[in-house]
Amino acid sequence: MKIKSSVLLFFLLIGFLAKAQTTYQWKTGSSAGYTYKYVTNDPTKTRFYTLKNGLTVILSQNNKEPNIVYKMAVRAGSNTDPRTNTGLAHYLEHLLFKGTDKFGTMNYAKEKPYLDKIQALYEVYDSTTDTLKRKEIYKQIDKLSGEASTYSIANEYDKMMKAIGSNVTNAHTSVEETVYEENLPSNAVNKFLEVQAERFRAPVFRIFHTELEAVYEEKNRGLDNDGRKMYEKMLAALFPTHNYGQQTTIGTIENLKNPSLVQIRKYYNKYYAPNNMALIMSGDINYDTLIKKISSDFAYMQPKSFESYQPAPEKPLTTIQTVDVYGPSAENLYVAYRGFAENTHKSLLLNLISSILSNGKAGLLDINLNKKQEVLRAGSFYEQMKDYGVFILSATPKTGQSLDETKKLLLSQINLLKKGDFDESLIKATVANTKLAELEGYDNNDVRADATMTAFIQNRGTEWDKNLASTDNMAKITKQEVVDFANQFFIDNYVVVLKHKGEDKNIIKVQKPAITAVKTNANEVSPFTKAIIAEPVKPIAPKFLDYKKDLEFGKAGIADVIEVQNTENSIFRMGYRFEMGSYNYQLLPYAAQYLAFLGTDKYTAEEISKAFYNIACSYRLNVGTEVTTVSLSGLQENFDKATSMLEDLLAHCKPNEKALEDLKSRILKDRENAKLNKGSILTGLMSYAEYGANNPFNNQLSNQEIKDINAEDLIYMLHNLSNYKHTITYYGPEKIADFTKNITELHPLGKAFTPAAPMKKFVYTKTDSNRVYFADYDMVQAEIRWERNAGLYNPENAAKIDLFNNYFGGGMGSVVFQTIRESKALAYSTFAVYATPERRDKENLIVAYIGTQADKMNEAIIGMNELLDTLPLSDKNFSLSKNNSLNGIEITRITKDDIIYRYLDDKKLGFDHDSRIDEYRDLKPLTFDDLKAFHQANISNKPYNYCIVASDKKVNTANLTKYGALNKLSLEQIFGY
Repeated sequence: MKIKSSVLLFFLLIGFLAKAQTTYQWKTGSSAGYTYKYVTNDPTKTRFYTLKNGLTVILSQNNKEPNIVYKMAVRAGSNTDPRTNTGLAHYLEHLLFKGTDKFGTMNYAKEKPYLDKIQALYEVYDSTTDTLKRKEIYKQIDKLSGEASTYSIANEYDKMMKAIGSNVTNAHTSVEETVYEENLPSNAVNKFLEVQAERFRAPVFRIFHTELEAVYEEKNRGLDNDGRKMYEKMLAALFPTHNYGQQTTIGTIENLKNPSLVQIRKYYNKYYAPNNMALIMSGDINYDTLIKKISSDFAYMQPKSFESYQPAPEKPLTTIQTVDVYGPSAENLYVAYRGFAENTHKSLLLNLISSILSNGKAGLLDINLNKKQEVLRAGSFYEQMKDYGVFILSATPKTGQSLDETKKLLLSQINLLKKGDFDESLIKATVANTKLAELEGYDNNDVRADATMTAFIQNRGTEWDKNLASTDNMAKITKQEVVDFANQFFIDNYVVVLKHKGEDKNIIKVQKPAITAVKTNANEVSPFTKAIIAEPVKPIAPKFLDYKKDLEFGKAGIADVIEVQNTENSIFRMGYRFEMGSYNYQLLPYAAQYLAFLGTDKYTAEEISKAFYNIACSYRLNVGTEVTTVSLSGLQENFDKATSMLEDLLAHCKPNEKALEDLKSRILKDRENAKLNKGSILTGLMSYAEYGANNPFNNQLSNQEIKDINAEDLIYMLHNLSNYKHTITYYGPEKIADFTKNITELHPLGKAFTPAAPMKKFVYTKTDSNRVYFADYDMVQAEIRWERNAGLYNPENAAKIDLFNNYFGGGMGSVVFQTIRESKALAYSTFAVYATPERRDKENLIVAYIGTQADKMNEAIIGMNELLDTLPLSDKNFSLSKNNSLNGIEITRITKDDIIYRYLDDKKLGFDHDSRIDEYRDLKPLTFDDLKAFHQANISNKPYNYCIVASDKKVNTANLTKYGALNKLSLEQIFGY
């Protein structure tokens, strides 16, 4: 069959997904005394309510699992920060976790005078310029903060969320929004809403100066993030008037140094009004009972009149602007254009064009630049905001290529677009792939809640019908319209952001103030919280898997088949799972990369990519260290076609010498760039500490061995991959008998599998003394990880480990977070975890982490060491952590192909049943004494490896010897090349 005949299949796909053009119209409904609006044919079945006080309530019912995604969205972000107090919306987001006059405090009447004095002192501090006087004022703030903390209860909000069973507690601020997020069990919705209503009633800005320091840390982390610097510079050039470019979300250093609690309160009073907020819930809900509860609990809110941000229109960009950014990471660049307002036809065109240029398979950048390896990598995307969008082309240069040459290659693809030098089928294929993504995505509560939240932020949800219809409207766009628009839009009106490798001489670090640790009173509970915790809820019974009933087992020739039938839609996901990987064959990952550039006798690599995109199917060859998976997904009606194409490619791909030489050059460039990435360096340090000089991270071919790779070896591995033992996994609509019959024909196998080469083994180091592993990197902060090999996996400890992680190092209510960040203000990000391996014959690993300013590093290390040696007791936190661990199992529903992966994971750990059964049983009798004994036996007073990435210009490495024998590792030692 000719490749072009696959075009016929995507017409079938569009017919299946769209059923012609769907009509989305607003309608009004009424139930239980409440009126709501909805859109016909909405797959999310979302209802939009407006309460009497103006609060928008957006509800979407999905009763497949007993949990609910919650978001409280406020239409206020850095756009609405006062020019004199940038970063204010973000400060406020942090403070909305601190409680009210009813929770977060033991005695608000006694606490309030101290808070009033602190607020007044910050106003004086803001207006004082003399350095010595400012230090004296800050000493007073620090002293009063300590006294106020004798009455406060740190992170009591998080305690209530633990009691309720929320497994996601978070918030974010951006240019147009501040959003508070939770994921709760549906049996606790009543008490949950009581907490949320109280949270926004009268927030108290307590424990401020340590939280302020956490924001300083966040700012300094941004100074170490070259990508963030590029993005901010790009926005500043694209938007010389609009606050998109003129105010960053985290704010200026000058404003951060001079916070005003008075201005933060004014901001809260102005923008946190019900007529500017939306309460969004998606999941296991009942519309009628839930809207009554929300209406009752939030009735106290009063609407306010205020002026939202009304920007002056930006003048058209008429020149090319070039912006240079410097930093230690690898070179790359943006070419960015200013787009249009949300839900406009022009924005829809740009969204489509972004996929025509880059969709991961068949776009112009994918085919002409990535597939031909003209650059290291390239892509495009369209970011939509309320007033404008941003269209971004990005690329990373390959070896020997300048940023200017890379830019010209990006722009050459724009010229092809303007000439109409692309296949019109790309438009229809993009629609088909988008429809498929929607079909999968709208089954997810997070996706539903995010989509409606964005609609509220951008247009108060009034254009939800347009959001739903956008893909159908995209299908109406013709190639000629795209070409005409491209010629009008893509002119000399763009911004080029060039990221150079070099020292950023403009960095001004936020300086460390003198802070005395505040009390957290972790074992105290306010009457409000006590009442919330005590409120009874109807228990949710856990649902464990029965692998004999929940899975279907079969055979396809000599291969085992494991299936979960999809009874909901026509989506399939299939995999060939090989129990071998790079530990068996070092060349296998390179063969997998090579495959993307290969064709067969009949079709080129480009034609194959287009064919898969046209039928909205995806394949991937993923090589891990011990497991290799060939995966394929799409619609069942295209299963035979997609599988045949994949089988033909694996069996008949032919060598391409130029592609291999280009690939080897790209691999060497990627290796070079990895040495410029602080995250990669830290990961390498960890592996070095865990295994020694010969470790999984640096188990790499040398650069010369990369250069010596030949095509014949890689092709041989690809052609013979199916000859190795593998299991076929399938999630799809076909029954096991039909699937096994079909796949046996499509995936023919021999009479016996070829044995794989023995797996390379790595020997764990014995953590018998303290050691420090240090790598130098030009950065403001210091990244510190503690690592200790902790013995072989023991299933009897699973419950203790889960509870320990919950209590000690996970979440805002954990011991580590409360001490390191909340009390001592030593970090923005910190955690500790007792990590279990994926196989029974591997060791557990204790990991702790602090990312902090370099000048706080010693204090941070001391602080974490104290916690590792002595486990603080908090009866209340222990009880909440235990309930949270139990609740996490009770509400979890493992479905779809996750059942297969859970079965395979349990099998590797030696279980023939759902391991959560044992964990749930063993959690119930655990006491704090059990946890303390576990801590003393496994963590306390043990030697550790300290893995540190920092600038040796900002850290005195000689001082590190007090923590253990110092090993300064070169990048060659870490990376193995």
